[in-house]
Amino acid sequence: MSKVNTYYNQTVQSVAAGLRVDVKKGIKKTDVATRQSQYGLNQLPSGPKKSAIGIFLAQFKDVLIFVLIIAATVSLGLSFLEEDGTPTEALLIYGIVIAIALVGFFNEFKAEKTVEALRRLMSQNCRVRRDGVVIEIPTNQLVPGDIVLLDEGKKIPADIRIVMANRLKVNEASLTGESLPVSKESLVIKGERVLADQTNMLFSGTLVATGTAEGIVVATGASTEIGRIAKLVGSVVEEQTPMQRKLDDLGKKLGLIILVICVAVFFIILFMDQEVEKVDLLQKVLLAFTAAVALAVAAIPEGLAFVVRISLALGARRMAAKNALVRRLAAVESLGSTDVICSDKTGTLTKGEMTVRVLVTAKGMFGLTGSGYETTGSIQADGKEVAAPTDVQRLTHIGLLCNNASLQDNTVLGDPTEGCLLVSAIKAGHDRAKVDAAFPRIDEIPFSSNRKMMSTLHKNSTGYFVAVKGAPDVLLERCSHILVNGKVVALTAAQKSDMLAKNAELASQALRVLAFAYREDSVQPNDERMEHDLIFVGLQGMMDPPRTEVKEVIARVQTNAGMRVIMITGDSPETAKAVASEIGIVGQAITGLELDKMSEAQFIARVEKINIYARVNPEHKIRIVQALKHHGHQVAMTGDGVNDAPAIKAADIGIAMGITGTDAAKEAADMILLDDQFLTIIKAVEEGRGIFDNVRKFVNFLLSCNIGEVITVLFGILIHGNLVLTAAQLLFINIVTDGLPAVALGSDPVSKGVMNFKPAHFQQAIINKRVWAEIFIYGTIMSIVLLAQYTYVLSTEGAVMASSVVFIGMVIHEFMRLFDIRSDYRMKFFSNKLLMASLVVSLGLQVAILYIPFTASIFNVTPISAGNWLIIIGLSLAMFAIMKLLNPVLDRIGPEYAGAPERT
Repeated sequence: MSKVNTYYNQTVQSVAAGLRVDVKKGIKKTDVATRQSQYGLNQLPSGPKKSAIGIFLAQFKDVLIFVLIIAATVSLGLSFLEEDGTPTEALLIYGIVIAIALVGFFNEFKAEKTVEALRRLMSQNCRVRRDGVVIEIPTNQLVPGDIVLLDEGKKIPADIRIVMANRLKVNEASLTGESLPVSKESLVIKGERVLADQTNMLFSGTLVATGTAEGIVVATGASTEIGRIAKLVGSVVEEQTPMQRKLDDLGKKLGLIILVICVAVFFIILFMDQEVEKVDLLQKVLLAFTAAVALAVAAIPEGLAFVVRISLALGARRMAAKNALVRRLAAVESLGSTDVICSDKTGTLTKGEMTVRVLVTAKGMFGLTGSGYETTGSIQADGKEVAAPTDVQRLTHIGLLCNNASLQDNTVLGDPTEGCLLVSAIKAGHDRAKVDAAFPRIDEIPFSSNRKMMSTLHKNSTGYFVAVKGAPDVLLERCSHILVNGKVVALTAAQKSDMLAKNAELASQALRVLAFAYREDSVQPNDERMEHDLIFVGLQGMMDPPRTEVKEVIARVQTNAGMRVIMITGDSPETAKAVASEIGIVGQAITGLELDKMSEAQFIARVEKINIYARVNPEHKIRIVQALKHHGHQVAMTGDGVNDAPAIKAADIGIAMGITGTDAAKEAADMILLDDQFLTIIKAVEEGRGIFDNVRKFVNFLLSCNIGEVITVLFGILIHGNLVLTAAQLLFINIVTDGLPAVALGSDPVSKGVMNFKPAHFQQAIINKRVWAEIFIYGTIMSIVLLAQYTYVLSTEGAVMASSVVFIGMVIHEFMRLFDIRSDYRMKFFSNKLLMASLVVSLGLQVAILYIPFTASIFNVTPISAGNWLIIIGLSLAMFAIMKLLNPVLDRIGPEYAGAPERT
């Protein structure tokens, strides 16, 4: 936390080299080089950039890919040792590995550029006073001690201590999360303050909303608050996504199983097979290695890593169609397992646009519908739409006159508070052009923090009209009369107390309240008379309201999907609680200062009960994310500001707003909401859960196929002393006839009712006990069926025909397993046309291998008889029926199976 006084004293007394700063003259040009050598350029340090080659090589970190590379290398070595060996199998596997890497590379080509994005927040040029002369310089040439001159619309180029301010308001939403422009002044502040409360400081990257200022640069480059955030972003270590961890775990298990099986088969053939004893040692080793490699090919789901990448890419495309742009492919599935969403308030849960919600006159309160700067809305009394009463007309008329903002295409130019007063006037039926023509402005007494009010003088048809707005308690003291039903009457003490009570009531609801008054004169009043003996009209209560869809979405998320929503904001605790209450977030609320006083252990113990955080800094947000992860939560962090970037990067999945989001937030994020709608997050969660289900389906399918192949090849060697299928045949089945349907499975639609599951359902391993049981049961049954048919055909029609029957039979039985899996998810047979097409193509290619002489000779197969076809199809249908009959038994193993009956 920064100490304002420390900054100020260091700056004024000796910013560098013991030199004193003369505010009127600025530093000497001769001192600039000295200070620049001491403090460096006013720019953020650039971190190491990821090269295209680095991104490509990073794709090879998966355990399964390592296993594939090892298998391909062994196969390549064997092909050189064998007399008639060819490297076809090895090249095919290498080709798969390259394809997997390319899919990931092209989806992740945009490397993280967070620090570069932060640097772009600095404006290009600024005005400074050096040697008593005002000059314009590039912002990167600023040094501590420089006197900077700022006016409306300028981006602040460094951290600056204010020495002079005139009606100065600064938009700090991107840095602090504060939804309203903050009034700034030059007064000394004692004690420590969070960023949002440092009213005599200006921070790099924020924007001057109104007014002018001069100030002393106290920090540049990496020493600024933005620089500190850049360091925080750089210090966050990227972790694997839940899907990556699950796949790595699965890969390690498969790799170990494959290694054990291959070593066992190698030694069984080398030392126990009677046929092998008839050949010399080298041939024994080669034969044993060939069998082991064939078994490895059967065991390794070569298409798994590729199919996962394709499935994630398809999911990313579907998310993009729903306005959720995925930047990091591995994060696509992460939302499905997310159980906590930490959301920034301003610009995420709210629109970041001030809106008048309540109008108060002497006759009562009126509601005002509509949100943000859209001018559609109506005045309501007791929940019913009414025409604007006379007093409301006058109330909004004053807000229109005492106003320096303008509205263009639902966008406010100027102070957002004044902008929402324009909108309320339009909703009440006023036309800005006509009002300005009838009441041309003559003079203005601007707002100041001391006066807490603003007045404008206008000429009208009867003389002069003074429009005044300000703090209710201050303005009521200036009023002698009040408007009641269009008539001016003397203001009583009771009426004054009633207005102050209503002001307190609105303030307790986190509304910002302004009071409005006027006076009319036949002759032009002087400045003193302008703001005395005023006629009080009423109050307007405004706030940055929640987005219209947010309340319903949060209710669905928390009730149906079992996810927890936490609001994190730089706004005041009162505002945070009010917005949270309105949108349905309940729980304890604390501020950043309270969080600072807690030890890590204390905070971790309390974090499960806290759902509202106010007045927080970027470091607090990272602490919140890390404390939640300590409890095992899968955390998503949403935001749009610079201050959100570190936490966005630290979360399991970071989400940035696409429209209002800063470059820093977008570059730190895994996903960007192109429409800035919180509802889009829920659509993405649904898609993420569907992706998890699809990954489970094709992992289930591929492993069922591979387990069946392993058992078939292993027992074929043990029973018959030779390979039932060659490595080339197994590779073709795994890559082509299994791979195409597995890829198409990734486009399966999201199952109905997927949002009724709790997050824990999607946080478990991809393959749980129930699925493992199914895989081994089906694989065993398939192996028994294939070996039985192989043995029969071998004795009647020879080895080539027997191998051909297994070659096609294995594919038919595996396709039947696919239908079995999808039926557990209650998927309609033709709900995935791409899958149906892939099955037709895969089966067509398999048949072509058998019936085209050229391909049949390459794979050493032959066409099979109609009788064998009928047997294969009959056995497949029988296997499907057996699995369905076993479902009640399997349900006892694992009720959390992906196709559990609770899905509706």
